[in-house]
Amino acid sequence: MATTYNDLYLDIRQRLILNGISQPSLEAREIVTFIAGKTREEFYRDARIYVSDNVYRGAYELLERRLKGEPLAYIIGEWEFMGIPLDIDPNVLIPRADTELLAECAIKWLKERGESRVLDLCAGSGCIGIAIALNCPSGRVILADISPKALAVARRNIRRHDLSARVACVQADASKPGSITLGTFDIIVSNPPYIPSSDIMDLDPSVRNYEPRLALDGGEDGLDFYRSIATGYFPLLKRGGALMLECGFGQAPQVRDILRKSGYTEIKTETDLQGIERVITCIHE
Repeated sequence: MATTYNDLYLDIRQRLILNGISQPSLEAREIVTFIAGKTREEFYRDARIYVSDNVYRGAYELLERRLKGEPLAYIIGEWEFMGIPLDIDPNVLIPRADTELLAECAIKWLKERGESRVLDLCAGSGCIGIAIALNCPSGRVILADISPKALAVARRNIRRHDLSARVACVQADASKPGSITLGTFDIIVSNPPYIPSSDIMDLDPSVRNYEPRLALDGGEDGLDFYRSIATGYFPLLKRGGALMLECGFGQAPQVRDILRKSGYTEIKTETDLQGIERVITCIHE
């Protein structure tokens, strides 16, 4: 029986729903547009057009991989963050909507200032720093990560968005004091590893079995990187500069305490759409 793009999308969406996938509409659309080589606009335009046999078979092959647990972002090799398409592979975390709040807070802070130097620490794919660079044309951004393979992905995303003049990569270990060779920054942002080591095995299999543990494991209590960043990167933050950190569910009070004891002031918390205390902002006086 002939199948339209819309029929294919709806059937894949239904199978994703039945298998408990959390964003079935998004993932069904991404599967169909990827295998058909169409943009979202072309998909909606062509919704009533019949698909070819190759597109039909290819879409269900991708669906079967997804239903076995493989994250869709790794299957198709890209994902969006704040509407920005990014190269993604298993060497980096998949950008989450939760993290968009951190980027939005940093962009708002930077837009109230002039030319600024930005450090995106534990950058992974570079999603936060690249979003900042695209929204703050006067900002100069350093993407820092311990993983050379993650930095390779970040460099691809820098080139993809033609940001080589204002965004650069550097290898840096956030668990150790920041090198003075990096210079000083007006703002440091980070979505560090914050899952307690003992909780890793309880994560969803699509995270536990596919995403890099190096980017997940925050030590025994999940707070190791907050301690090291708060003290080790304090000297790299200009006076009056901001440190902005994403944190996990229930971690905000402890993170605030770490920052307070490390000498930061004006400590503020931003909640996400689920009411979770997600982003901590503080100032180096």
